[in-house]
Formats: sequence, C-alpha cells, structure tokens
Amino acid sequence: MRTLRKFRYFYKKFIRRLLNKVEKFEAFCADIVYDRVKNPWARTITFPLLAFSKLFEKIVRLRYWLYKKNIFLSQPLGCPVIVIGNLTVGGTGKTPVVEKFARELSERGRKVAILSRGYGSKKEPKLKLFLRWITHGKELPPRVVSNGEKTLLGSELAGDEPYMLAKNLPGVVVIVDKDRVKAGRYAIKKYGVNILILDDGFQYLPLRGHMNLLLIDQTNPFGNGKLLPRGILREPVDHLKRASYILLTKSDLNRGNFVENVIHNFLPGKELIKCCHKPKFLCSLADENDTLPIDSLRAKSVCIFSGIAMPDSFERFWETQGINIVYKKRFIDHHRFTEQELNCLYDVALQRGANFAVTTEKDAVRMPRNYSYKLPTYFLKIGIEIIGGEKILDEAIMKFISGKQLS
Repeated sequence: MRTLRKFRYFYKKFIRRLLNKVEKFEAFCADIVYDRVKNPWARTITFPLLAFSKLFEKIVRLRYWLYKKNIFLSQPLGCPVIVIGNLTVGGTGKTPVVEKFARELSERGRKVAILSRGYGSKKEPKLKLFLRWITHGKELPPRVVSNGEKTLLGSELAGDEPYMLAKNLPGVVVIVDKDRVKAGRYAIKKYGVNILILDDGFQYLPLRGHMNLLLIDQTNPFGNGKLLPRGILREPVDHLKRASYILLTKSDLNRGNFVENVIHNFLPGKELIKCCHKPKFLCSLADENDTLPIDSLRAKSVCIFSGIAMPDSFERFWETQGINIVYKKRFIDHHRFTEQELNCLYDVALQRGANFAVTTEKDAVRMPRNYSYKLPTYFLKIGIEIIGGEKILDEAIMKFISGKQLS
C-alpha cells in the first residue's frame, strides 16, 4: 500500500513537471511568433519556420483561388450571414464586437444565432470518433451553448468565447461545431433563426457570407508581416480586399497612419469604422452580483494575471490606473487554470502584499468551479465604443434588417 502511494506521488509530480515544461515550450513558441524574444536560440528556430511560413502562404492562396473559381463551392443557407474575423491569430478584441452586433440585431427584432468553432473546448474522444466512423454511426449534432433562453453548457464543453457570448446575450442562440455549415442549418431548422453571425469566420470559406467584417488591431495590425508559423498572419495582408467593412480596434491609442495607409493601398477610398475597447467595471469571480468601479482599486496593491493572446493592452491599462502592481503573471492563450496553479499564484501575491487580484473576463470563465479565492478576485468587464464611422456601421446593420444584403 505504501509503495502504491509513493508511486502515485511520484507519478503526479512527474506529470506536473512535464506539463509545466510543455507549457513553457508553448509560451516560448508564442513569443517567437509574436517576436517577443530575440535571443540566438530563437533566431536559429526562425529559419525553418520562415520556410514553413512561405509554404503555408502558397497553400492559403491556392485554397482561396479554388473557392473564387468555384472549384470548391461555398454553401448558401438562404439566410443572411455576417462573417466577423481577422487576418491574425488572436488579440484583436473580436468577442465584444460579435456581442455588439448580435445585441443590436436582436434588439431590432431579428432572431440571431452565433456560430463558433469552439476553440479550446473539450473534443469528442478520438476512439469514439473512430468507432462511429467505422460503424457508420449517426453524426453528432452541433453543441448548443445557448438556446436563446438559457446557457446549457459550461466553458469546458463550449469554449471560452461561446460561453461568454451565451452568458452575455439572452435571446441569442449560440452553437458550436467545427462544421459551421451544419451548425447553420441546425440553427435555422431547430430555432428558426433569420440571421447567422459567423464568429472568427474570415478564413471559413465553405459557408457563403453576405458581409465580411474584418477586424484589425491598430496597435499590432500584421505582426512581423509573416504568416504562421513565423508570424501571426493567417493569410496575406492583401487578402483584406475580401472585406466588406474594416473595423480598426484600439483606435483610441494613437499609432499614426501606418495601418490606414496599408489599407488604402489595397482599397483606395475605403471608409473605415473605428472603435475602442472601453473598460466598464469590475465583477467578482466569487459573486457576479458583486461589482466595483474601476477607480476603487486606486492606491491598492494588486496582482494582475491573464491567459490571453495579447496581454499587453490589459497590463498597460492597469499601469495607468494609479494602482500598485505587486505581482504580474502571464499564462498561454486559452489556458485552463488548475487549483494548484492558483494557489501558487495567490501565495506569491500575498507574500508581496497584494490586497486584490484582477484578471480578464475570458480568463474568468476558465477558473475551476467552487474554488476558494485567497484574495478578492475580479475580472474587468469590457465594452465596445464606436468612435468613427458609426453611420457606416448602422447602414450595414440596416441592410440586414431590410434583407437587402441578400440581393
């Protein structure tokens, strides 16, 4: 019995160390892609990555050409489809924009469904998938995160963003499936929706969109200009010509006219929509009814932590709020927190005299259930404010209300 206990102890210790090494490697790879690290080891790795990047670009261009020439066909669903996405991986502030569009359309009497891939959600076990394939078993229906009346799935099964959208958008259907064509048909047939929003769908060509809304982060629009895996681009910059409308996020931060000049090189005279992400208030992780104004943390000692693609904006905001940041911790994007990790985080924060801990709304949905927080812990609630091109955006929404976008 004692031998078995020892084995379990060392096995768990080994697994923890292994996972820690894997996470550090993932963080290192992310730092290379985002050009956050410049040491000799990183420069050595970038050469083969650059070759893969060039190959990936050729594949992306070929795929788009095949759809453009109707060799591969995009499926129409007989329902208006708004595609909201970006050229880069993560960090453009897409989720609040999806939420704003869905709310606007829902409040104007449309029955809206958001279709998401559900990145980071728990997938069907490979063995079950294989057994169903060889036995010609019935295909699983899409996962319904919200039926428009209540949230049916947690973030682990739904994914971070779909779960957040489901919680924040009563009356809006949220569905997750890798096959968004199947998910769209399901939403129309099961719930009678009359507008579909394709979340993070700029690269999803099998479903025909009627409006492509492309988000570009003004603070880091195209990274180093390279495609994955050397850079953060999913497709070449000149593909922004596919956009019906371009929305510049974080436009309140003055970064000159570089982005606008690049856009106008490809789309002369294109009118742009500009927005900024406005922090609204703080919401407690222990009790969602417990909210605080942001300035209530002024002069307090605070620990800030996050697991998002671009944590710089979140950290920079708190550095301007007159708080004393005693501990700052970054995790990889979409990181799902464990109790042990949080215990270590809070132990360090307490040793350094922290009174509060603050994270993002996306991170809040990935916390373990029923965890007892060692510090008052809040997430920052963010909203979208249009600061330029509001008339253009309103006209786009009205086209969908009137049905003109289908013509």
